[in-house]
Amino acid sequence: MEWLRKLSIFIFVTVILASVLFAHAQQPKKVPRIGYQGAGSTDENEEAFREGLRELGYVEGQNIVIEWRFAEGKPDQVPRNAAELVRLKVDVIVTGGPTDTRAAKGATSTIPIVMTNESDPVGTGLVASLSRPGGNITGLATLSAELDGKRLELLKETLPRLSHVVALRGPGSQSSAVTLKETEVVARSLGLKLQFRR
Repeated sequence: MEWLRKLSIFIFVTVILASVLFAHAQQPKKVPRIGYQGAGSTDENEEAFREGLRELGYVEGQNIVIEWRFAEGKPDQVPRNAAELVRLKVDVIVTGGPTDTRAAKGATSTIPIVMTNESDPVGTGLVASLSRPGGNITGLATLSAELDGKRLELLKETLPRLSHVVALRGPGSQSSAVTLKETEVVARSLGLKLQFRR
């Protein structure tokens, strides 16, 4: 699974750099500036992000600037961080999760936003569609409805007599109604009673 995480980060960094470099094609002397927004105190992928940039020839502080903003677990700080990155006129905003992406979308309609860790960007209204997101948001989607359904299938295969499943959701979970409904459909098709708990 480590190779999959590294591949995801490499793809993610490539998308960001493509956005930044495209924006700077006419301004070769300006150092690209990335705004990175996370809801926690630090992001577990922060060093992997830097490493991915280094592998592509970008070193923070030399030929690229990263404005790191973390909300330290304070929900009211998330929109302030997004607004600050917009005021700094970063070239692209990278978001560490759904709450950050929504705040960035609320703060700007012109600066490109690269989302990460979004389970259902279409169902939550962040983008129009996966193939044509529209607006200023692109990035990675975890497509958790499909993954959650597959997890249920594997669980049922492993435990054929299984009849009830309780799915725990974190208190800040932004899972869309569409994602939950699709997971319930798979559960019913497998003869499972599914309950969601926070």
